[in-house]
This record gives sequence, structure tokens and C-alpha cells, in this order.
Amino acid sequence: MIRLANINDCSRLAEIHVFTWRHAYRDFISKEYLINGITVKGREEKWQGYLSDTNSEDKTYVFEEDLIVKGFMTIGDCRDEDKDSNTFELHGIYVDPLFQRQKIGTKFANKCIEEAKSLERKEITLWVFEKNKSSISFYENIGFKPDGKIIVKERFNENAVRMKMEL
Repeated sequence: MIRLANINDCSRLAEIHVFTWRHAYRDFISKEYLINGITVKGREEKWQGYLSDTNSEDKTYVFEEDLIVKGFMTIGDCRDEDKDSNTFELHGIYVDPLFQRQKIGTKFANKCIEEAKSLERKEITLWVFEKNKSSISFYENIGFKPDGKIIVKERFNENAVRMKMEL
């Protein structure tokens, strides 16, 4: 089931966040960063702050099954300066590598689309590392297309591509 995340989920969100980064980006983000730069303890503290922020309009959902949080998704208003209030953003979908390929990401994407439509948004955008071919393929399979915008994530010396879905 998909439900809103709460403060009690912080530890599990942090684990999923770190382990999916290590799994998905192991071939192009430095091992030093993946081991020392993004830690479960550090991410847990960030999640505690984020989920305690009552002013944030972003929403984080978890997918929970058999009392196990298997993944999470964060969505909200688009943060890109070249987009207007008609654009929604899928900030990220993270599914624990142990539970990938079980349609959890698709369920999250459908929830994102449902939320965007309920807010009468015209499109959804997201950013993905250019070298993250499996994620790009996943998003293309559910209807996203690259829109031609690329940014350099300087911390990682990697390009990220923006993808969009028109509603």
C-alpha cells in the first residue's frame, strides 16, 4: 500500500536512500562518495528535518507491504526556473534493491500522475543522471521523454537530463 511517510519512517527512508544510490550509481559516482559522502546516519537526520517541516508542500510517500517499507517517492511543485505553476515534479523514486522489479516504481509513478492531475497540472518533470540508463528506460516505458534540458551535477561531474510527461 502507498501511504504518506511519517517521522517513524526516517530510519528506513535513510536506508533505502543510501542503498539505492550505492546500487544505482556504483558505476559512475565515486566509491568514496557512495561510502563516506552519503551515510544512513546523515540521511536519517535529513529525513527527520524534512518530515518535520510543516511548511513544505512536497509530499513523500512510502510503499509498505507486509509491514516492510520497500520504497519511497517524493513529489511536489517543480523547482526549475524555466517552468511555471502548471508543472509538477517527481523529485525521486527509490525502491530498495531487494524489492526492485516488483512494479513498485510503476505504482509510485501512477500515484504521482494522479496527484498532478488532481492539482490540474499540465506536465510532470524529473531529473535523472544521463548514465543511469536503467532509470531512463523505466521512465520512458511509463511515458516520460527527455525534453532536451541537461545540467551538470558538479559535485559528481555528471550530467543529468530532464524528462517530462505531458498530462
